[in-house]
Amino acid sequence: MILRMQSMSLLGLEAIPIDIEVDIQPKVKEFEIVGMATQAVKESVRRIEVAIQNSGFHFPGQRIIVNLAPAGIKKMGTLFDLPIALAILCIEEAPEDIGSLLVVGELALDGRLRPIPGGLPIACRAKEMGFERILCPASNVSEMQTVEGIEVIGVHTLKEAYAYVLRKEKPALSLPKRGATSSPGIDIDMSHIRGQTLAKRALEIAAAGGHHLLMVGPPGTGKTMLARALAGILPDMTYEEAVETSMVYSVAGLLDENCPLLTRRPFRSPHHTASDVSITGGGNRWIRPGEVSLAHHGVLFLDELPLFRANVLQALRQPMEEKRITVSRAEGSVVFPANFMLVAAMNPSKTHADIDNWDTKEMRALLQRLSGPFLDRIDLQVQVSRPPLAEIQKRGAEESSEVIRRRVTRAREIQRARFEGLGIYHNSQMHHVHIERFCAISPSTEKFLAMVVEKFMLSIRVYDRILKVSRTIADLEGSETIDEKHVAEALQYRVLDRLWVL
Repeated sequence: MILRMQSMSLLGLEAIPIDIEVDIQPKVKEFEIVGMATQAVKESVRRIEVAIQNSGFHFPGQRIIVNLAPAGIKKMGTLFDLPIALAILCIEEAPEDIGSLLVVGELALDGRLRPIPGGLPIACRAKEMGFERILCPASNVSEMQTVEGIEVIGVHTLKEAYAYVLRKEKPALSLPKRGATSSPGIDIDMSHIRGQTLAKRALEIAAAGGHHLLMVGPPGTGKTMLARALAGILPDMTYEEAVETSMVYSVAGLLDENCPLLTRRPFRSPHHTASDVSITGGGNRWIRPGEVSLAHHGVLFLDELPLFRANVLQALRQPMEEKRITVSRAEGSVVFPANFMLVAAMNPSKTHADIDNWDTKEMRALLQRLSGPFLDRIDLQVQVSRPPLAEIQKRGAEESSEVIRRRVTRAREIQRARFEGLGIYHNSQMHHVHIERFCAISPSTEKFLAMVVEKFMLSIRVYDRILKVSRTIADLEGSETIDEKHVAEALQYRVLDRLWVL
């Protein structure tokens, strides 16, 4: 006798439908899972048997063969525990509408259900495929219910799941209240930072156009504080951005049950000892998103940039340019979204001096270690010097984050209208064809820019980035054209380029 149940497997953010076929024959006791199951899936054999027995059910002492189809796709994770256990228990009395039910869940040895990663992308895929119901662990209900148009049934134990499948007895669930922790307050406001006018302006431009930013200066000048204040001037996430980011956190198993849909842009700050796998993604048992994907639609902050390993920085080049990252492992290749703003900070000198007192040879050696191609991908390079004591002691009110955020939001709205239908949303995502179309400059401005590019021997990539930043500066002013003053200001934020010609 054969019973079929429907489940899902995860490959990155993609949920893949899986048919679970269970066959029980009156032969020598045997329990085997076939269909390109990884070791993690095969290990579930003993777990399922013990969970069934500890839940008070009889485990058949016969030959049980479980086939996971299609057989050509590698199956990973622990999502199949619950559907396999239910198929074994219901094989002789399965209801007729079992095919309209999607089942996912991991079992504990006592029959309780543990939360699974990837509940949100599974629910989205189930809705696309036309499923009417999802049976899942109770801990995953809140995130799955953010997808409208599909019924989500949460259960705490295998007993509750069995009772629902056979008799449609819905368990009583106490769902967490939403909204209390979804959008915490801003920790650092721009008004808390005295002085640093140039750095604040660079942060505003970076936020308005989604540009990568490098802050260079001695310790104690407020680089880390400035980076953390950036979160307060970024525009609110759209619903689509919130869903995309929440899906990444769902797959990583980091989605808060009390906050099933992220409403605040993420701010990730990995330590400089982080490995390339933790930054880009990967893992031994299944492929997980790394820091670049967890910062999707948010900020990735790298403090003490030169202390990061060279292979980590080089691995950032693809996602910085393409806004996604491809992770290849033995299990297969997975593409994760990685549309983040890179904000980095570094101390340029062993003597902790400001830019005017830098040692040129020391700085060139540092920049060579960071590599030219990596630095070329950073749109703004700004000096953060020690502010004069008079600025620190000044009593006048500084501009608040809310005021700056309103300007940033208006600039983003201009860009959304400009790029409608092109698949991009802000200026940093423009390719060369978009730059030619939207970043036209007058002949005199073009001559001025060409002179600077030739003098400092800038690459074509840097040339394009200067035009992107100039476009953002013009958007902040509400100007349709890019004027020479916009280009001149954009050139101020290439502080490291002068070192190559000294």
